[in-house]
Amino acid sequence: MHIVSEGYPFLLVGIFATVMCYMFISPVAAVVPLLLTLYFAFFFRNPTRPTPEDTSLLYSPADGTVTSITEFHDDEYLNADALKVTIFLSVFNVHVNRSPAAGEIKYQRYTCGHFLPAFDNSAPFENERLAIGMQNNQMKILVIQIAGILARRIVSWVTLGHDLKQGECYGMIKFGSCTELVVPKNVEILCKKGQKVKGGVTVLGRIPQ
Repeated sequence: MHIVSEGYPFLLVGIFATVMCYMFISPVAAVVPLLLTLYFAFFFRNPTRPTPEDTSLLYSPADGTVTSITEFHDDEYLNADALKVTIFLSVFNVHVNRSPAAGEIKYQRYTCGHFLPAFDNSAPFENERLAIGMQNNQMKILVIQIAGILARRIVSWVTLGHDLKQGECYGMIKFGSCTELVVPKNVEILCKKGQKVKGGVTVLGRIPQ
């Protein structure tokens, strides 16, 4: 396990505030910034998770809870009937996103928006979000990072043309959020609403061969 670089500024400020409070106020006053520093280290953690490569499976792109599995027609990238798995991430989940399958990034779209709670039904349409479309020799898939009421920045470590490996980390959302996985309708969904999932570990679907 390590801490992603986006967490370093929070940790440095927290450590500085803890030391200043301890030296110039009192040890008791240093408790709050110390606890915040420990939380930042916890939030920005990135556990090492070797993902077994299997072209017939789709892994979860995020840690969290499956809140819905819906059928719809995707006009954004797949241009076909699709299934969407929505995962809610609480402030206690790992917030690093992982690629559900291997493939090349063919599509990327950032949308500015509001910061509604991630569990709000309007959040996927009105909140800040980043959509990444991938393609391999089997299919197209779309992964959407959606900001929440506390998540004020979506971080992406990849760009168009990048070849992602299955389970590879490609970005994160800061402080509470939602991630959506959009796949063709013929994919067999193996998760259920309410299920707890782990990015790069839990299998969400099986691709027909």
